[in-house]
Amino acid sequence: MHVSEQGIELIKQLEGFSDVAYPDPATKSAPFTIGFGRTHNVKPDQRCDRMQADYWLRHQDAPRAAQCVNNHVKRPLKQHEFDALVSFVYNVGCGNFRNSTMLKLLNQGNKKGASAEFGKWVYAAHKQLPGLVKRRARERDVFDHGYL
Repeated sequence: MHVSEQGIELIKQLEGFSDVAYPDPATKSAPFTIGFGRTHNVKPDQRCDRMQADYWLRHQDAPRAAQCVNNHVKRPLKQHEFDALVSFVYNVGCGNFRNSTMLKLLNQGNKKGASAEFGKWVYAAHKQLPGLVKRRARERDVFDHGYL
């Protein structure tokens, strides 16, 4: 599967945009983030515009997250479920997803149980972050109900 246009817009909405690289909010250090949540090879004080950020998201970063979901989820998904998982993986990384209870439950066919796992991924550096609480609630809502 491929992330849909709605999935791209979901990621943009949840990530927000920054034209200048900034450090991880929880640790105040690397990794640095730019554009719509890009962390790959980002240097401090790096800059970009929306066109570059959109290109990275559509052609490099979201496809990488989508490939992770495709490689590890062994059960059929609806497009909105897939998009929610791509957004999740985009944020937490493929390694974390690959080792998650969420993935285990998905592959057992327990979508309800997997959905409940979104709410557990709201911590960074052992602190609950309000932005992650909101993000996971939105991802779970899309996973469970689609785009409203």
